[in-house]
Amino acid sequence: MSRTPAPPVTPAAAPATTRTLTRSIGVGGGTLLTLSCVTPASSLFVLVPPLFADLGTGTALAIALAVLLCVGIAFCYSELGTLVPSAGGEYAMVTTVANRFAGWLTFMLSFIVILVVPPIIAIGVADYLAAVVDISPSVAGALVMLASTVMGLLNLRSNAWITGIFLVIEIVAIFVVSLLGFTHTTQSPAVLLKPSLGTSSIGLIAVVAGLAVALFVVQGFSTAVYLAEEMREPRKTVARTVFWTLGISALVILVPVVAITLAVPDAAALAGVDLTALVTGWSSSALGAAISLCIAAAIVNAVIVMVIQNSRVLYASARDQAWPAPVNRAMSVVSARFGAPWVATLVVGLSEAVLCFVPVDTLSGVTGVAVVALYLSVAAAALRARRAAHRKPHVWRMPAWPVVPVLAVAALAYVLVEQSALDLGITAGVLVVSALYWWGYLRRRPERWVVTVPQD
Repeated sequence: MSRTPAPPVTPAAAPATTRTLTRSIGVGGGTLLTLSCVTPASSLFVLVPPLFADLGTGTALAIALAVLLCVGIAFCYSELGTLVPSAGGEYAMVTTVANRFAGWLTFMLSFIVILVVPPIIAIGVADYLAAVVDISPSVAGALVMLASTVMGLLNLRSNAWITGIFLVIEIVAIFVVSLLGFTHTTQSPAVLLKPSLGTSSIGLIAVVAGLAVALFVVQGFSTAVYLAEEMREPRKTVARTVFWTLGISALVILVPVVAITLAVPDAAALAGVDLTALVTGWSSSALGAAISLCIAAAIVNAVIVMVIQNSRVLYASARDQAWPAPVNRAMSVVSARFGAPWVATLVVGLSEAVLCFVPVDTLSGVTGVAVVALYLSVAAAALRARRAAHRKPHVWRMPAWPVVPVLAVAALAYVLVEQSALDLGITAGVLVVSALYWWGYLRRRPERWVVTVPQD
């Protein structure tokens, strides 16, 4: 099938009394929520240390290359996100411009990401609560997930203000870390362009292989599209939110990474770097503890936003009839009081709490592959976005089309094949099972998996 059929009006697919999401935020609120999903502080303190261990002084270079690649990806997301302003995000875009099967596989890739990323972030909170309480990382992560699920049931506008306050706290913490790092430099800036770890140099191939995790570090700007149904004038605000989020997040992640790289005694120190210990060494134990608590708050903030955004994807899949009728009815229920899809929120949050007990290395590797594959599917879909059927007014158009998506596809495909066989195999296994569900259930039911794009 070359394109998505028009949604049939049936009691099962489009009941007239269905409550919809409320358009209550603009670019400011959307940027605050999406930046909180990127969560610069937790990315820096939870995701960057493993990159330091693998790439040493090449970490900043890998993140810079990831940001450059993300600019092209942001172009693709912005054009498709204004063409198809749906809470379904990537799967709604791909289904609309390509076909239902491609959209279904894209949904499963996004579902891997939305289920696995929050537990990875939440598990990291234990290290930064150590100044106050000694708790198992898995238990701490599960408790954070449960608390965030409760917060995710509240009104979105209220959550935007709450997460905005937390975001200010984490940016202040990042500023302090950056300032301390740049005032305690011990290495030449030249090490940033000559990657090494200890006495071993890091080759370009290793840096490229690290791009999957580096993309994961800055991943989150694209989730602005999940809020499209709750943004005022989404065909204008989605693109602005995507670019504001990418620009700010790139700055607040890359600057402290450079500062830390230049401030460690030597490249070998990056292999097992303890960022909290570094801050304490540069300042005092009191400031180190304060920064740790700020990071813990940032992690909680990030997980709250992820639960909010991820529940919207599950809600949209139910509204688009991806599941058997009873499941669709339950997942598409919206709270009359708070305007949140409360059943979908509970399912997402509780599932992610359980995943906190899975080894974090397994979660991280699979997520890196899924993020790259998801971006690849969006970039490929952008090549089909200007067919006659999709030439709509008021849609943001990227410059240099189709060069940008072609380059993005080529770069992402190269990064993908450089990943480990185990991570590729697990992701492929999920897609095979998803394809079997498609062929056995969805394909034979034209009233199922029909993307719905609400009116602005």
